[in-house]
Amino acid sequence: MSQSAGPVAAMERHQVAVYLGALAAGALAGWVAPGAGPSLEHAINPVLAALLYVTFLQVPAAQLLRSLRAGRFLAAALVVNFAVVPLVVAALFPFLPADRAVRLGVLLVLLAPCVDYVIVFSGLAGGSAERLLAATPLLLLAQLVLLPGFLLLFLGSGLGDVIEPGPFVEAFIVLIAGPLALAWLTQAWAARRPAGRRVSEAVGTAMVPLMAATLLTVVASQLPKLGDSAGDVARVVPFYVLFLLVMAFAGRAVARLFRLTTPDARAIVFTGATRNSLVVLPLALALPDALAVAAVIVVTQTLVEVVGMVAYVRAIPRLVP
Repeated sequence: MSQSAGPVAAMERHQVAVYLGALAAGALAGWVAPGAGPSLEHAINPVLAALLYVTFLQVPAAQLLRSLRAGRFLAAALVVNFAVVPLVVAALFPFLPADRAVRLGVLLVLLAPCVDYVIVFSGLAGGSAERLLAATPLLLLAQLVLLPGFLLLFLGSGLGDVIEPGPFVEAFIVLIAGPLALAWLTQAWAARRPAGRRVSEAVGTAMVPLMAATLLTVVASQLPKLGDSAGDVARVVPFYVLFLLVMAFAGRAVARLFRLTTPDARAIVFTGATRNSLVVLPLALALPDALAVAAVIVVTQTLVEVVGMVAYVRAIPRLVP
């Protein structure tokens, strides 16, 4: 027990370095062995589903209704993600490259709030990780309901000609509903049987390795697709950086509006700034070949955001003292 706890505890203490290392390893693998990209792409959904299962396992279903009574925090989380973020994206949208696939990729990733490593980074900065965990199912459901409408609003009715609803439904079932149901069944088992409790505790230690595996797989599979799109990808990086800068202050303003405590306020800043790139990626991968660059645009946001979160961990405690 103690032998396994050592490496796990070390990975949790140094998880930011682990994530950056996974990104670097993925980039190296994609550059050295580009032919492996299609095979690795098939691994993305299973790794994502496992990651979300472990994430949901940390959301106590028995306490979910109690957590929903934290009305001000949940209201602030919904406002910052589904009112403030779309307004910020709308302000940036006219300045994006004109390519439709690039714009679609940016919209997919920026309009969907993160539900996985936001909890980790918020906790590192003294934010209320427990509240974010409890809000995860609500944020997931809200973004899946609202995202098609947001895309239609930004890109117009012609969007239906190139996007099929099937992949969106499949992603919801495979990546969200399935892992969520399995996680809550595991919790019920753990509440009744010692074996279930041991399994739940063991699975819970896999969060950091699974996140690292997901980042490595995604980057290694998508990097070879860059090709002639490198210029378009480079042009969206400043927008992602600007988004992080703006949302730091916008999140603080929303937290002040709802008169939140310091830990809750920091969590609101993080949920407004971090995006759901790993969950919307399967949607981008399901797009027609003419829009294939959208997936690379989504992955680029992950790279920018992980580096940005390292800065956030140091800066947000000063911004929200």
